[in-house]
Amino acid sequence: MSEGVEEGMFTAVGDPEDPDFLENPVQEKETIIVTEEWKPSLRYRIQQKTGCDLGIFAEKDTWFAFIISVILFTVIATAGLSIFESTSESFGTSDDVTPVPDFVTPTLNRTAYEANFTNENGTLQLSELRGYTVILDFMAVACSNCHYVQEHLESSQAGFEALDGPHPVIIISIGVWWDSETFEDLNETFGSGDRMMPWIVAVADGDDVITNDSIRSIVAHYSAQAIPLALVIDHEGYMVHKTNTGTPSDQWESFDEAVRLSVKGESESLRSFGLAKVDSSAWGVFALGMMLGVLVYFSPCAFPILPSYIGYYISLGAREEELRESGKLEGKMPGHLSVGLLAGFGMLTFFLILGVLVVALAEFVPISLYLHNFALAIAILLIILGSFMLMGGTAHLLGWVDRLIVQRFSTTEMDDRFTPRRNMYLWGIGYAAGSIDCTAAAVIPFMGYLLSIGGTSVYTGLAGIMLSVLLLMTVVTMLVGTGRAVFRQILMKASGMIKLVGSWMMMFAGIMLTIYLTNSELTNAIL
Repeated sequence: MSEGVEEGMFTAVGDPEDPDFLENPVQEKETIIVTEEWKPSLRYRIQQKTGCDLGIFAEKDTWFAFIISVILFTVIATAGLSIFESTSESFGTSDDVTPVPDFVTPTLNRTAYEANFTNENGTLQLSELRGYTVILDFMAVACSNCHYVQEHLESSQAGFEALDGPHPVIIISIGVWWDSETFEDLNETFGSGDRMMPWIVAVADGDDVITNDSIRSIVAHYSAQAIPLALVIDHEGYMVHKTNTGTPSDQWESFDEAVRLSVKGESESLRSFGLAKVDSSAWGVFALGMMLGVLVYFSPCAFPILPSYIGYYISLGAREEELRESGKLEGKMPGHLSVGLLAGFGMLTFFLILGVLVVALAEFVPISLYLHNFALAIAILLIILGSFMLMGGTAHLLGWVDRLIVQRFSTTEMDDRFTPRRNMYLWGIGYAAGSIDCTAAAVIPFMGYLLSIGGTSVYTGLAGIMLSVLLLMTVVTMLVGTGRAVFRQILMKASGMIKLVGSWMMMFAGIMLTIYLTNSELTNAIL
């Protein structure tokens, strides 16, 4: 051991045995923690931007609600369409079996189609076609359901003309919206181009039927207030088939069979009904309006919306006691009668506003030509709103609209205050808006008919339609309400299903309405 260094002692540096040795200090290394940068998932980014949680589609409850919605939608839609078909079959008919009224009407007078059946002025007289099987197609340019009739006629025309028999087929399409669609409109649309009709096209003008009556309108005498209307007239002038829809449930089988039998001269067994006589009395006009109201309410355009409305009403008030205890609901939920009346008045409000716009702007804007696009926009909006409701992104969708309109006029059970009465009134407006395409097809010809009668018939007829729609909305709501208690118990046990089922039903309404308005083949396949 070195001198001067006691045993047990050491220096801070160096070696005790070698004082000249210097120890290099050891530097401590800093611990660096490396963390990977967090990258949000696509699902997270979508939820942050839109409020929509795509994870909802991975939950079992979502698909359970989907199955419930499919069943409810199918049952309600089928029932509505069945009521429409049964009502339309009897509309404008009677047990008095007589030949249909004769009429004279101008045609497009094209050399290839009309010239062989018209006089030198291009005018067609129905009685001159005795011996033929005549298909009468009452239609309009802006009637979307009418286009389905014309698509069937076009696809079947060659087959009809090839039928073997003494009474060949002649097809006549007649435009009946003479107040809003001119001769030039029909000629431009159906005379040539993509939508050209390769058969006779005539244009009614309200003074067509050969009769001693003061009313000569073809709409009145053929009960063409609700279009589309397709008739099969046999070789002796008797009506042997009638349909008021472009999507009949039997896929046109009975219509085509009537044509086949008439061509062969074997249609006598089908002469079981005739056209109803024109009744221009106040009661007759009112009753006609009531019947039209039934067709409007259960029209093919409305069948997707009816299940959605009923689904919403079934779920209404499933949390009534909880809402009342939390102070969000004042008083009781409205009764069945109140709900039906409120929804009915909502429908009437929409029709009234639309009527005022049509009358006020008729000379400047052909509103009837845009009704199809309006209905399609409503259908797309239903799909968007339903999908955002399902995924929880409603608050992010058009936030300014939500603040200025939705939150001001409509409420949900999650709001500080729930207003079921206001909501049902708004549902009525939405129901009317969604079915406007088919509604116009009934109301516009009816208005032309009422104007031809004159006097107070316009008010009487419209009162009939309004009262009919109001009563139907009330009755349907009350019938659903009688069974709502059962659904209410189910929903109270699974309150999460309320929003899911309602969202799916709204989406179904938009999807089916879009298909109906844009794809006839798929519509026929579904129906």
